[in-house]
Amino acid sequence: MRLDFHKLTIADREAVQTVSLHAGRRNCNFTFANLVGWQSWFGTEVCVLKDAVVLRFNLDGERAYMLCMQDVPPCELIQTLCEDCSNKLMLLGLEDDAALRLQQNACHEGIIINVEPVRDQYDYIYKRTDLALLQGGKLKAKRNHVNRFKTLYPGFEYRPLTPDMFDDCRKVVSLWQDEKEHENPSYGDTILAEHEVMETIFAHWDELGMLGGSIYVDGRMVAFTYGSGVTDDTFDVCVEKADRYVEGAFSIINQQFCAHLPEEYIYVNREEDMGLEGLRKAKLSYHPDILLTYNVVTMNS
Repeated sequence: MRLDFHKLTIADREAVQTVSLHAGRRNCNFTFANLVGWQSWFGTEVCVLKDAVVLRFNLDGERAYMLCMQDVPPCELIQTLCEDCSNKLMLLGLEDDAALRLQQNACHEGIIINVEPVRDQYDYIYKRTDLALLQGGKLKAKRNHVNRFKTLYPGFEYRPLTPDMFDDCRKVVSLWQDEKEHENPSYGDTILAEHEVMETIFAHWDELGMLGGSIYVDGRMVAFTYGSGVTDDTFDVCVEKADRYVEGAFSIINQQFCAHLPEEYIYVNREEDMGLEGLRKAKLSYHPDILLTYNVVTMNS
């Protein structure tokens, strides 16, 4: 079996999404905008097969791979990947079911397979209507936050995000970055990475099929968000930024954006918490419908 990898570019969108949108994997790692945005940081390469997308990365000087497909990887593909990385194979972002089926596959007898959960990378997936309507006792506090914002800022506007608003987005991000760097000066590398990814997305907004929303108060943007589909029924929120000094700004952009998303999206993936205690608490407080588990799988012959 031959795998022809090449540098991932915008031109690969149709080929990759022909597989990824229908594979049923709500994994945010397969959102094409994320893949393209982070390409320069991970040296991402791609090989598109008939029923699978194979991604190859540089991870701390080692080769690592991700597989987007419906079924367990065939033996021939695993063998080819082992050869491509000198027989020590590292697979990233495998959900529990995929990792289990890989372990149970009889053709891998004699190969040592190690499965390690990576809690910091679990995706938080919610029903779109839950986030849009905030009904029920579990979400009462969130509903109160939104109502409080509407009371404080009765003339607020929700606006779909369009390219002519990107400068306003940059101003919001600049405020957010200043606060983060003040809290933790070591956050600089992450801020640089996020800035470059955002500018890549902005530069190819229409080509990537992005959808976004924003909140304005007295003519000033105080929050924005954007993302794109990761499957036919799941929307991935790639970025959400807000002015933390505007009470309820994060709550209202979350609620309003989900209320304005196309109804074809049943689920909203709000990605991982990166092991940050405050972010984890916030994401759990919205009561995810699915906590999508990820594992790193290593295979040695």
